Amino acid sequence: MRLSPSLLGCLLLCTAMLHTTAQAESRCTDRAKTLLKPAEVSCSYRTTWIDSGIVGARQVIYQTPVGTPPAGGWPVVLIYQGSFFALDDFTYTSNLPFGGYYEGKVIQTLLNNGYAVIAPSAPADLFWQTNIPGLAQAYELTTDYDFLGNVLDAIGTGHFGPLNAQRQYATGISSGGYNSSRMAVSFPGKFRALAVQSGSYATCSGPLCVVPELPADHPPTLLLHGFVDSVVPWWSMDLYYDRLLYQGIETARYTEPLAGHEWFAASPGKVLAWFNAHP
Repeated sequence: MRLSPSLLGCLLLCTAMLHTTAQAESRCTDRAKTLLKPAEVSCSYRTTWIDSGIVGARQVIYQTPVGTPPAGGWPVVLIYQGSFFALDDFTYTSNLPFGGYYEGKVIQTLLNNGYAVIAPSAPADLFWQTNIPGLAQAYELTTDYDFLGNVLDAIGTGHFGPLNAQRQYATGISSGGYNSSRMAVSFPGKFRALAVQSGSYATCSGPLCVVPELPADHPPTLLLHGFVDSVVPWWSMDLYYDRLLYQGIETARYTEPLAGHEWFAASPGKVLAWFNAHP
């Protein structure tokens, strides 16, 4: 059967419109940079509060992708804030310090590619307890341990929606990068892979860094670091990388030669590819 030119044109137009609509489905919006305003990426989010032990509940913001979740639920990424930069929303502008705009692009990229994102708050929105002297050696007594254990339990019970507790991942910058490493040490078997941005091993702190023998079940770990980082020196990350290699634990290292303590434009794609490679 031959279609008339007008009907064929209508079908092509409708197909193009459907394709455009499908591609446009996202929890996030982009605004280009103008003379008066910086570029911006903003993703919608929901808020809940999770108990953290003796100091009460902490805020958690989160979002799930658009569409129908896969069998077993959405894979989920926990993203951990850096020191003093609270994750109270998912809006980021290009004039933020430490490459903050690209943290927003990480969240957007994950949501647009089928990962739920959960952002727990550090104590008082300041920094994580993973490498504080004294607490680092008695981590199971910290409120972080209680809080994050409760967050993981809440994932399993469906508190955040249909998430897959068998496909959990973690990433974060600086203090949040150390805290991503902490997932391997104190929450064994819970994470499929980690991506540490401008951080190092769980108990390191800037240039104070000794990496001990790692757990045999340490998740595959991607390390992203600026070579001229003056806050967390590149070599401290490299100590962690060398230990992972020495113990035969899957790892990869990405260095930005001229970058400091920051997220990179390359971070969203690198993090997504790493997590996709470890379903």
